[in-house]
Amino acid sequence: MSDDRRAAAVAGSVHQVVPRTRLVVLFGGRSAEHEVSCTTAVSVLRAVDPARYDVVPVAITRDGVWVSAEEAARVLAGPGPAALPPTLKAKGPEVGVLETLALPAGGTPVVVFPLLHGPFGEDGTIQGLCELAAVPYVGSGVLGSAACMDKDTTKRLLVQAGIPVARWIAVRDTDAQTEAAVAALSGAVDADLGWPVFVKPAALGSSVGVRRVTDPAGLPAALAEAFSYGEWVVVEEAIVGREIECGVLGDHPAEASVPGEVRPSREFYDYEDKYVDGRAQLLVPAPLPDHVADEVRRLALAAFTAVRAEAMARVDFFWAPPPADSEGGGPGLVVNEINTIPGFTPISMYPRMWEASGVSYPELVDRLVALALERHARRAGRVGRSRPEPG
Repeated sequence: MSDDRRAAAVAGSVHQVVPRTRLVVLFGGRSAEHEVSCTTAVSVLRAVDPARYDVVPVAITRDGVWVSAEEAARVLAGPGPAALPPTLKAKGPEVGVLETLALPAGGTPVVVFPLLHGPFGEDGTIQGLCELAAVPYVGSGVLGSAACMDKDTTKRLLVQAGIPVARWIAVRDTDAQTEAAVAALSGAVDADLGWPVFVKPAALGSSVGVRRVTDPAGLPAALAEAFSYGEWVVVEEAIVGREIECGVLGDHPAEASVPGEVRPSREFYDYEDKYVDGRAQLLVPAPLPDHVADEVRRLALAAFTAVRAEAMARVDFFWAPPPADSEGGGPGLVVNEINTIPGFTPISMYPRMWEASGVSYPELVDRLVALALERHARRAGRVGRSRPEPG
């Protein structure tokens, strides 16, 4: 055999033993953020390189049924990702959960990319399922996901780490069922927070169920709406300041992106502003003094570590700079929330901040998948974590 033919044969054999990664893209879900997830999935599917990934789109209906996303699969197999509609529907034939997560024969690597915002996806549940199935997955693990899903827990961990947060009161539905209980809560707001306040479901994102309350009269209705989404609510002081965001990517060590800024068109950055009319101004990079931008990145990494997040997160801040004539006071930054599955829609800040930092959208997806595989390999050999061989 000639040298050229031998080289061609070797190249062919290498190509055969390095199959494409099977990427299971999970979207939809049971939470109130179902529609946001369906839109996010389109952006990720458009960015995935078909030469590197065998994409398996799987949707979860609002009722929790896992289905094969026929619409997305048909377009990907035909015209290609560019022909995907702006959003997807969680429709198709039902598939088994274990079937979806099963490792194929032949050593094909599998990675689950959960794009499930809110409960039943961003809260450690899907992550726990992947851990049980010993399948690599993108994003934070069970602990970090669960900690960041609950706003009260997140704040407690950040305070313990010395990271500034807005003052808050956590309330359980069973403790706010009577007029006397709501009156007592109103008194606590008067004493500890002051008006106005924001009333938020403790375990939901995308500003769903959030109300700004200016006086005690508005508290009962705001609580009723927030409690319709879950049993815990946070009542939080209103911070008057600019809304700054920062992306975190990686693990050991993680990196922080250039900060971005959101300038809402409404009283606050609500669901309509984020996903419906899109009138908010998104500035990337944020026009900040260098020392403030540096502090945003430092605090983003510190917060990421404090809550045990992994691989990716978007850390949201309020910046209320002290008056020019004040002495000291620091940069006036307060951490608002940490999102472990940030939005990936075309207008989402997380991919935009990383693009401004030199990481393109397709490269961002590649790095997240690589991080998932690296973490899985790093932990696989530990006692109680390896996947037993069949037979």
